Amino acid sequence: MSAPARVLRACGRTLQLGSRPWLMGIVNASPDSFSDGGLHPDLDSRLRLADELLAAGADILDVGGESASTERPPVAVDEEIARVVPLVERLAGELGALVSVDTYKPAVARAAIAAGASVVNDVSGLRDPELAEVCAETGAALVLMHTAAAPRQRLQDPELYDDVTGEVLAFLRERVALALALGMRSEQLMLDPGPDFAKTPAQTIQLLSELERLHELERPLLMAISRKDFIGALTRRAPRERLAGTLAALAHGVERGAHVFRVHDVAAAADFLAVRAALSGESTPERELALGEELRHEGLGAER
Repeated sequence: MSAPARVLRACGRTLQLGSRPWLMGIVNASPDSFSDGGLHPDLDSRLRLADELLAAGADILDVGGESASTERPPVAVDEEIARVVPLVERLAGELGALVSVDTYKPAVARAAIAAGASVVNDVSGLRDPELAEVCAETGAALVLMHTAAAPRQRLQDPELYDDVTGEVLAFLRERVALALALGMRSEQLMLDPGPDFAKTPAQTIQLLSELERLHELERPLLMAISRKDFIGALTRRAPRERLAGTLAALAHGVERGAHVFRVHDVAAAADFLAVRAALSGESTPERELALGEELRHEGLGAER
């Protein structure tokens, strides 16, 4: 199915979603990310990464100052602000990027929005209602994600859900109602089914196989599928070896009408989407399309 047309309003911006898949590039400002902790240890290296992601095709940059890892204690609010705010300022200012902040803490969200972020990506499922109040006051968009666990709590129970998709639907519907009651507008909300969050790999796979059911909530859908545990469980690969599985999940999400895809490997995802669109007839290449000579061969000694 095609992604249904949706409008997302974010700090004065009107984002028209649905005509093509959007890519959300990940810029971690935490040293302990599950898949790239330590690769970009300082502000300048993170800025370079962000610039590369934008050049590769990222539409949004998602900045997080606290890993979702359950093996470490939560980061103090002041420390998380110190990690994300300088980066958000430079991304929104120097690079002119549309920035999302990955946080469940209202004080961090408020500071990041003041620094230039337009979207709050809340992986707690609006556990703290003040977060919706911050977004209502500032006009920021809010991503509501399904989870049955507190932040940084690991919950893997094969018996937790009788109907995982139905329970995710009910949860998100209730969270949307809460956000609206706290002053938000429907057009400020985007929904995330929460792959792997309080779900076993089998539960995540069942949920994503029925993703189209979430369209009844009439809000844009974010799929955070990059390098996730369910892919590792299927492929028996470590996080940085899960690109092929991530692209398969991306293809499935496009087919089921998701709007935004949160990925580490933006260049590969953009290439995948470009080839898929051409072969499916969604885009029409110019008749003059040709391969440049500099790209025809890898060079002497390269394998055929």
